[in-house]
Amino acid sequence: MPRRKDAVIPLYQFRCAQCGPFDATHPMTSVPDEDGCPGCGGASRRQITAPRLGHGSSTAMRLLDATARSAHEPAVVTGTRPGARRAPQPITTDPLHRKLPRP
Repeated sequence: MPRRKDAVIPLYQFRCAQCGPFDATHPMTSVPDEDGCPGCGGASRRQITAPRLGHGSSTAMRLLDATARSAHEPAVVTGTRPGARRAPQPITTDPLHRKLPRP
């Protein structure tokens, strides 16, 4: 079955006894317990790490990145939308309210 263009393939960490840790991508449906080291070719065991799904170029990851970016760089609003109406101010009949400052 061909992979979709926006499919996310997670990144897994393996550790070689001679070369140390390295990362490899594998589909979630077939993650091996051991993989060949790219440096020496020896068997390397998969390490237990936090899931790393953020390296893909999927539509969902672009949306998550844009959402995270907007949390730190919010859009600046300079006024109301064109054609937007202000909510009517409530009219009070209490004479004491006339002494309050007006906005």
